[in-house]
Amino acid sequence: MTRSLGVLVVDDSEMMRALLRDVIGRAAGFHVVGEAATGYEAIRQVHETEPDLVALDLRMPDLNGLDALGYIMSEAPRPVVVVSALDAGGDDVLRALDYGAVEIVTKPAAGSDETDFSERLLRALRAAGMARLTNLRFQPPREPRRRRPSSRPDARPASAAAAIGIVASTGGPRALMDLVPALPAALPAAVLIAQHMPPRFTASLARRLAEAGELHVTEAVDGEAVLPGRAYLAPGGRHLEVARAGGHATIRLHSAPPVHGVRPSGDVLFASLARVYGPRSLGAVLTGMGRDGAEGLRAIREVGGATYAQDRESSVIFGMPAAAAPHATVLGPPERLARSLAEEAFRRAATRAALGGAT
Repeated sequence: MTRSLGVLVVDDSEMMRALLRDVIGRAAGFHVVGEAATGYEAIRQVHETEPDLVALDLRMPDLNGLDALGYIMSEAPRPVVVVSALDAGGDDVLRALDYGAVEIVTKPAAGSDETDFSERLLRALRAAGMARLTNLRFQPPREPRRRRPSSRPDARPASAAAAIGIVASTGGPRALMDLVPALPAALPAAVLIAQHMPPRFTASLARRLAEAGELHVTEAVDGEAVLPGRAYLAPGGRHLEVARAGGHATIRLHSAPPVHGVRPSGDVLFASLARVYGPRSLGAVLTGMGRDGAEGLRAIREVGGATYAQDRESSVIFGMPAAAAPHATVLGPPERLARSLAEEAFRRAATRAALGGAT
């Protein structure tokens, strides 16, 4: 019989704590072991109740959530789910992931249906319960890298000769920070990323990825061209695909139903890469719970593309990579995947050039 996991609820709003108590108390597999209204109370309760998981607000009086999280992960580490209001800054949310938070759940808006919030919270708690704690260590924010002057002419660049698709979920922002900045500016491929993340926070993640490396990383815009040396991050809550238009590949964003419960979906992204780029498509499935990306990776492999998955040792959760592993030719940590992806992209672009192919 699966053990029920104890959750410490931390929020300065009595109304929010009551909602969290209700959602967690009614769910199979979880129970509330304590609650706190301030960061200092949270630290005391962590030691007194020894919870399996913590649901933590970022904005609190006295000691704020980030400071409380930093203490928990350094002195009494355990999986933490941040439950944040929409007015919390995207940078603060990403700092929370640096500090070791497992997942981010946005609070329900006033008067909204709480069913969706309940489902998102429980999904995040289940992911946290499966997380590999050793891969949630504190990571100090990286200093922005000095970007090299672009040698690209002012004329419109050629379409990307190849495309790299990446899907990630729980633990994904950390894995992406290890992988994407390690790709070279001269990459002949475009990089398209589906990170399972609430809307509003993906723009901040794109900015941080851009500051950490040499690729030009942005939140994707519907209809824009898919260009080499560029990385496009799917906005939270939108599927990201590539489509062929007038001989060029372009971005297509849409709000079709979730696939495997998620939007953006790696399966949707990968299937479009297989259709448009064929054997010049590359796919990588990173850490996360569930099986998003597995079928899409199979499609890429079937058209002759290159396939990759993160290994168990470096994953926060090995669910998605494990489901994709039968279709992956290379398993490894993000840094190794970055090297393999770049080498393969250059090789396939050279092959295309030698054959005189066109996108």
